[in-house]
Amino acid sequence: MNFSELVKTRESVRKYLDKPVEREKIERCLEAARLAPSAHNSQPWEFIVVEEPLLREKVAKATFTELVRFNRFALNAPVLVVMLSWIPSLSVLTGSALKKRRFNLIDTGICAEHFCLQAAEEGLGSCILGWFDARKIGKLLNIPFPKKPVLVITLGYSAHSAIREKKRRSLDDMRKYLS
Repeated sequence: MNFSELVKTRESVRKYLDKPVEREKIERCLEAARLAPSAHNSQPWEFIVVEEPLLREKVAKATFTELVRFNRFALNAPVLVVMLSWIPSLSVLTGSALKKRRFNLIDTGICAEHFCLQAAEEGLGSCILGWFDARKIGKLLNIPFPKKPVLVITLGYSAHSAIREKKRRSLDDMRKYLS
């Protein structure tokens, strides 16, 4: 599949089949993520792949509350990938402070999309979650300081075979050339 087709097929999946994901497909997704660019080549990410059912359920339950239930679908994902990040070096810390930007979080977002694009190439669905209880997940997975969970990616085979039409603003509404 060419890149334009791949981008059109990648979507946030919130309903998964009860079917395990092959380890080699997960590994190819992780490899694609590993190759993502990062500020100062700092690579401020690690991945915790949660497949074990009881732990996966506990992590999934940390992505929603009784009041905020929109991530409840994480309970039916066969795989959860917790992405960790940290500020990796004094130079990146200094640059982040001077520019008032968390470069490690930008880098982790790029890395997550590499993962999800590869998942789409593998015939898998994914959804990047930013809403979750980071402290609870940190305790469940014994994540040491200074690393922190910054994203959770649900992964599995989509229960829907058809790709939804993308509802996006037009390019004319978001583009400006200054020549």
